[in-house]
Amino acid sequence: RAENSNTSRHLAEFWMVEPELAFADLVDDMDCAEAYLKHCLLHVLEHCDEDLAFFEENISKDNLRERLRQVATTEFARITYTEAVEHVLAAERKFEFPVKWGSDLQSEHERYLTEEVFKNTPVIVRDYPKAVKAFYMRENEDGKTVAAMDVLVPRVGELMGGSQREERLEVLERRIAEQGLDAETYWWYLDLRRYGSVPHAGFGLGFE
Repeated sequence: RAENSNTSRHLAEFWMVEPELAFADLVDDMDCAEAYLKHCLLHVLEHCDEDLAFFEENISKDNLRERLRQVATTEFARITYTEAVEHVLAAERKFEFPVKWGSDLQSEHERYLTEEVFKNTPVIVRDYPKAVKAFYMRENEDGKTVAAMDVLVPRVGELMGGSQREERLEVLERRIAEQGLDAETYWWYLDLRRYGSVPHAGFGLGFE
């Protein structure tokens, strides 16, 4: 999809690449997202050196290419949302936005995780509280979290987000009701499950 840019992170029109993977669970989703991001970065490093040099000189004022190469060649850390909250609560510093279990992570928390806890390493956070995520994300067995993940990178925070999708019709209907949505509006989406489905997952990556 494409939409107008209303954030501080985008210069012009915002586009979203949204792959969907059939016969895939959350681990497959995380593996694909990590591999895809690394592929994009390596391609840019190989083919767009002149552009990166321009950005280094005029925008980032640092060794941007080295930072990108580090992300492209480093194994991403993987933690649960609960572990992420524990790391933030244990921090010996104050944040502008307090965090507790059940609240969404802010950019300052995400950067703290990638830059300080994991020493400038990308981090994938998984299993978020279902209350802060969309109805179509697959509910975990604990009944409190969903099979969602966000890819966090140093100096940015969240770069990609995705989930395993809810393929169980009865759970999907309950989640729509829990969020106060009109089931009639989603008849077509429910029919995709009503007449047969498979485990599947997807993620989104925003770019200019």
